[in-house]
Amino acid sequence: MPSTMAEQTMELPPFRPTGTSFLKTCFNGLNALSGIGIITLPYTLSQAGWLGLALLSTMAAVTCYTGLLLQRCIESDQLSKTYPEVGFSAFDRKGLVIISVFMYLELYLVPTGFLIMEGDNLHKLFPDVGFQLGTHEIGGRQFFIVMAGLVVLPSMWLKDLSKLSCVSACGVVSSLVVMGSIFWVGEFDGVGFRGKGTVLFDLSGVPKALSLYAFCYGAHPVFPTLYSSMKDKSKFSKNLSKIIQWAFRVFYNVWTL
Repeated sequence: MPSTMAEQTMELPPFRPTGTSFLKTCFNGLNALSGIGIITLPYTLSQAGWLGLALLSTMAAVTCYTGLLLQRCIESDQLSKTYPEVGFSAFDRKGLVIISVFMYLELYLVPTGFLIMEGDNLHKLFPDVGFQLGTHEIGGRQFFIVMAGLVVLPSMWLKDLSKLSCVSACGVVSSLVVMGSIFWVGEFDGVGFRGKGTVLFDLSGVPKALSLYAFCYGAHPVFPTLYSSMKDKSKFSKNLSKIIQWAFRVFYNVWTL
């Protein structure tokens, strides 16, 4: 009996994450939406024309509506707390397997693409970086990819979305920095904003524009986690609408620069 009591006292308490506030949930949601898709928006303007703004507005409305549908799915089944579990409730085990496969593929492939882009961009800024490790030569691109992965790695250990919101806030700030950099280069570095878009609508560019808009607003796997982590879940619909509105304003401002 004493050994059993000792073992019980030695056990660590279970991890109980604290609920995230309204503002922290906004940071997490904005970080999921705003990202590399921001710098692709001027390209979509050149492809779909000025009326492509209607596609951006439509995609924002669809994202908000489908996010609210996910909220209803979670509220209708207390066991559904993640996106794959919602798929299980709707389509049984097949839905769970299919959604899990595609979601985890996305979680693997998207960060891999970001690491490659980070290595390429830093290598262009610092082309002389590189070193010899034994008989192997480590180029600058490979070095920066590994270093970027090591920098991001500690954030993978955060289980509480309330703490992760600090990382998300940095991501939101970096998006604002990208907007400011674009404006600065165009206004003060002699590049200017002299290009005039004359295409009103180009049907052939709509598929490209829709795919990029879907990438910008493709945060649905995160919505159930955001909902489950909130302190006051009744504010999720208001929170989601705020996130979509802010993201749309960011996208629109970059687009019209």
